[in-house]
Amino acid sequence: MNYLTVHKPASDSFTEKKSEFIGYIAPVKTNDDAVGFINKIKAMHRKARHNVYAYVLQEDNISRYSDDGEPQGTAGIPVLEVIQKRGLTDVCIVVTRYFGGILLGGGGLLRAYSHAASIACDAAEIMDMRLCYKIQINTDYGMYGKISYVLPDFDTVTVNSDFSDTVTLEVLVMSDKLNALQKELTEITNGSAEITVLDEQYADFSCLKSN
Repeated sequence: MNYLTVHKPASDSFTEKKSEFIGYIAPVKTNDDAVGFINKIKAMHRKARHNVYAYVLQEDNISRYSDDGEPQGTAGIPVLEVIQKRGLTDVCIVVTRYFGGILLGGGGLLRAYSHAASIACDAAEIMDMRLCYKIQINTDYGMYGKISYVLPDFDTVTVNSDFSDTVTLEVLVMSDKLNALQKELTEITNGSAEITVLDEQYADFSCLKSN
């Protein structure tokens, strides 16, 4: 149920034997989103020799690619394989090539398109999307220290906090840890904390990897 995607569009480029390769990546949710992004990049680079693309969607488990005139198997498939090896979903990559007059050969093309896709991924902010619940915790100041101490043990992400007459926290907790967290909070506050489950959603937990 969990997946990796990108936060926003990103790009990078390099030159190989006078051919410029520009890799673009963007988040997409639907086939129309992907086609729209591809057409946008093509419009930006009308004079380019090739605009190769690949995309993977959760919706209907779709994955598509195009060599856009390059020899079959040397362009679109390498780009698609980069997406798949990185474990990315709901993303589209377009690699624009401005031909520099020197042929790269099948192996050279494969490596170039794969590298362009890889550096586009490297330039992007990766999001670790997890199925989770947003919960609201209301407590008094005396219990706040205990609560804030145990929250990291359950890999939670605090998205909002309000310190007024009482402390109100909005916290994301992965679905499989919700029950354990509720039990722990009840125990350490002797049942005084009010815990309300707000909704279930996918949210980015990538910040946990840097902690």
